[in-house]
Amino acid sequence: MNRFSEYYDRLRRYAEDTIKSFLPESKGFQKTLIEAMNYSMLSGGKRLRPILMYESWHLFGGTDERLIAPFIAAIEMIHTYSLVHDDLPAMDNDMYRRGRKTTHVIYGAGMATLAGDGLLNLAFETALKASGHGHDDRVIEALRVLAHKAGIYGMAGGQCVDIEIENTEDVTDEEIDFVNEHKTACMIESSLMVGGILAGADSGYISRLEEAGSCLGKAFQIRDDILNVTGTEKELGKSIGSDSDEGKRNYVSLHGLEDAQKKVTELTSHAVSVFDELYRFRGIEYAFLSELAERMTRRRK
Repeated sequence: MNRFSEYYDRLRRYAEDTIKSFLPESKGFQKTLIEAMNYSMLSGGKRLRPILMYESWHLFGGTDERLIAPFIAAIEMIHTYSLVHDDLPAMDNDMYRRGRKTTHVIYGAGMATLAGDGLLNLAFETALKASGHGHDDRVIEALRVLAHKAGIYGMAGGQCVDIEIENTEDVTDEEIDFVNEHKTACMIESSLMVGGILAGADSGYISRLEEAGSCLGKAFQIRDDILNVTGTEKELGKSIGSDSDEGKRNYVSLHGLEDAQKKVTELTSHAVSVFDELYRFRGIEYAFLSELAERMTRRRK
């Protein structure tokens, strides 16, 4: 196993164990709701956002895991809630995700809606468990970023425009960039920024993390759009061609596959240059985030 794989696998196991430790027990009159939430949370996935958050925290010298652990679980709860809602019949109406049936197929659209609602609320309940350990100023700022990037000026706002430009012929590059920045990149930015904030990085470096996250997130989304055309259902664990079937407009539909991949390369290169700079500043020899960024945007699934 190479250095990247060993490092990545260690962080993924840590993220998985941390997430499980904060999940509620399925009991009480609301047991079905909790089961639906846990089904959604334990469906696998890359755990990229928790890994990005942890490595950003580590990069800037984070030491107290009582601060970072609740936010690692919280960021994945927010990401998962967005996927549960995105799969609903009223949104993309997807039947499979990560190779298994989506939450609404198993539990019904109503319970899946509640599962998403429950996960979003539980995320902030969980993040607040980081308070009381001597750095509440950092926790408050991290919560501010987490809430802002997930809300109407972040992910939810991006989802709004994504819906509005469906089946629209005169979509602009500005609108596509807005969707990619807000629907996807905002939560990548949040992961990196929260890690840095909790470790005590100053505002200048938090801005650099946000910049890298923006480029990485947009590259990730465009690569996802490419794979929706070129990938296979077995590789992706979900239906392919669904964006075209639903009338989705994206960078690929506007510019074609070749230009889309060029844009992915350009955005990734910028993110990597920022990460490399930060690792040099911190005196850390292995720039894990740089290699992760390259792999994220070359992925086949």
